[in-house]
Amino acid sequence: MLSALTTHPINAIIHDQTMRNTRSILKPFVKWAGGKGQLLEQLDAMFPTDFASRDDIVYVEPFIGGAAMLFYVLKKYPNIKRAIINDLNRELVGCYNVIKSKPDRLISFLRELQEEYRSFKEEEQRKSMYMAMRELYNSRVLDDVGTSALFIFLNRTCFNGLYRVNSKGDFNVPFGKAARPLICDEETLRADSLALQKVDILCTDFENVVPDAGENAFFYFDPPYRPLTQTSAFTAYSKDGFNDDEQRRLAKFCRKLDKKGHRWLLSNSDPANANAEDKFFDELFDGFSISRVNASRMINSNASGRGKITELAIKNY
Repeated sequence: MLSALTTHPINAIIHDQTMRNTRSILKPFVKWAGGKGQLLEQLDAMFPTDFASRDDIVYVEPFIGGAAMLFYVLKKYPNIKRAIINDLNRELVGCYNVIKSKPDRLISFLRELQEEYRSFKEEEQRKSMYMAMRELYNSRVLDDVGTSALFIFLNRTCFNGLYRVNSKGDFNVPFGKAARPLICDEETLRADSLALQKVDILCTDFENVVPDAGENAFFYFDPPYRPLTQTSAFTAYSKDGFNDDEQRRLAKFCRKLDKKGHRWLLSNSDPANANAEDKFFDELFDGFSISRVNASRMINSNASGRGKITELAIKNY
């Protein structure tokens, strides 16, 4: 409906003004492990120099996750022609689609969940609701709006905002004990919905996004990171995981894009944090520009493993 409204010149002006008013609100609607919030400005400084001046660029993010970079780009660069996002996590992709096309129904559902959850005075009552909603979510009997509402509810009430599934694809993160989390962030959801009107949303293998991208595409890759240690090996955002063979396949895909003339920027873990002799990515991306950016990450299960480390930023331009 929004696209139809904006075909009229006056309505297009109103739409543009609304976008300007809400652009400052844009931000991820879920927490996501490995999110790029702390690295946005460092990575932005590595974008192509003409990114802010051209109006024909298509921004492509084949591993969208929590979309910190997407919303940063949509906020800072209104000049881009459109964006394409993709992920293999069907529930996550479904959530983006629902926010884009059915924000009112989603917000209504989330309000009810928030009111019920906050009405409980005892932690055990909140935990019981959490476990019941987790079971309902895994039953896969709800429609797209109900599933997306529970996706957000679980993200806001589970332990540390994680999204993790078992081999059957069932969400299995434990209760997070938050007493009054913001489950229904209406302002953010409405702003994100408006911004997503210029975004195409896919759910496919990362190699399948090229046909939709066009000639002037810029790709930002933020795949599941290669674990630095055995205890940090958390890659189960989907039941299929993302192992070293997948990292190699992604590197080959990046080389194909390079030959086609597409520009790309890729983030990943820096093996040197755990083993200075590990040249996995240096060998995979030999011939491209490899930089290191500072970040704070948990690299093992102990609190002592949290601290300043470096991450890789690799580009072909």
